[in-house]
Amino acid sequence: MSHYPPSILNVIRHLSRLPGIGEKTAERLTLHILRAPRRDAEGLARSILNLKEKARLCESCFSLSDSDICRICGNPARDRGLLCVVENVAGMVAIERSGAFYGLYHVLHGVLSPMDGVGPDDIRIRELMTRIQAGEVREVVLATNTNLEGEATAAYIADRLGGFGVKVSRIASGVPMGGDLTYVDQVTMKRAMDTRHAL
Repeated sequence: MSHYPPSILNVIRHLSRLPGIGEKTAERLTLHILRAPRRDAEGLARSILNLKEKARLCESCFSLSDSDICRICGNPARDRGLLCVVENVAGMVAIERSGAFYGLYHVLHGVLSPMDGVGPDDIRIRELMTRIQAGEVREVVLATNTNLEGEATAAYIADRLGGFGVKVSRIASGVPMGGDLTYVDQVTMKRAMDTRHAL
């Protein structure tokens, strides 16, 4: 890399700090930016600065937004009685892309993990309870991941919601569509069998 001038090395170094971007990819991206028209490079730089200035957490669901309330929470067509709890923004985006959910969300920004020192006060469970106490929610859908931490978080929240008079449901999980049973792990197979339904 020493054959590049400092201006190029500086961009490569910054890009390689991004998750999933190694030095070779950072080098390729830097050379692409160098060859691109100046207006494209300026547009990229402005969009990054704009992101840092405007992006924040929605005051209601804690998803990402450019305003105090995100577009989902601000949409009057969404079912305000249906609340889906997710671990992170990526989980919410995955559900939104499916087009299968028309309620609101609550983003925890993590999961319970005592081994890592993450307890209920370290994620947005308190804020979830405040939303439920407001009385508008009739059902909470727990859509945390089906790993150990996600299951523990879902169980903890379900237990905490026991006295609120709201329906608590859990997303289904099991054998994926098109999956080969010979490659399915034991935990997934057990869950698939436990949550089987009539046809």
